[in-house]
Amino acid sequence: MAITLRSTREIELMRKAGAVVAGVLSKLQEIAGPGMTTADLDAVAFEMTAGAGAQALFKGVRSPQNRRPFPGAICASINEQVVHGIPSPEAVLKDGDILSVDFGVRLDGYCGDAAVTIPIGEISQQRRALIEATMQVLDIAIANCGPFVKWSQVAGKMQQYAESLGFSVVRDFVGHGIGREMHEEPRVPNFVSNDLLANDFVLERGMVLAVEPMINAGAADVKTLKNGWTVVTRDGKCSAHFEHTIVIMDNGCEVLTKKESG
Repeated sequence: MAITLRSTREIELMRKAGAVVAGVLSKLQEIAGPGMTTADLDAVAFEMTAGAGAQALFKGVRSPQNRRPFPGAICASINEQVVHGIPSPEAVLKDGDILSVDFGVRLDGYCGDAAVTIPIGEISQQRRALIEATMQVLDIAIANCGPFVKWSQVAGKMQQYAESLGFSVVRDFVGHGIGREMHEEPRVPNFVSNDLLANDFVLERGMVLAVEPMINAGAADVKTLKNGWTVVTRDGKCSAHFEHTIVIMDNGCEVLTKKESG
């Protein structure tokens, strides 16, 4: 497994790409509400991406099992949709929904990738608990990343926290290395498995990872809809998704897709 360690110059370029991602996601969180469609949000993301001189990372991507290129700048996944929801003018957001938005850009040859789950209007206490737990799972990962740490140690803490609250960790999709391409080595799971233990890796300075827990209210099992893209929970219960692009530094890690305060 060849993991690329990024130079100071490359990290600065990825910091700039991450700032674009953070800005777009912040805007979408601000404007998403009942009556809007996911196509409306996608149009805003495209406009802001172009305005920043970047390229929408997801548009045109083809999956191994799907010849249809992904049409959107964002993945917009509502309620039981886990990931890869296709933006649509028919997908109208309603009070009580939760919307997971995944978004990435390429800027000056380097990528940034992040995701948030947005409450639409007034949501149930159970859905709010799911969102808060998923956010906390990502925060646990960030707090525990640093040089000389095995990824399995981080993943174990993420999994333990989610499961302690009665939620489950999606196993069919994981995080990834990121740099010049959206998906690079290594695979970055949010749970511990025999495969991870056999292919574990130690975090090093300059390693850039897209860490993205997907947490289900019910069972971990998922399936892909007939459109070849949208992944949903098999039991129809809600799912939440948060992601940041992080870089391992001398004393922990830096989040490259975090919205600057002020």
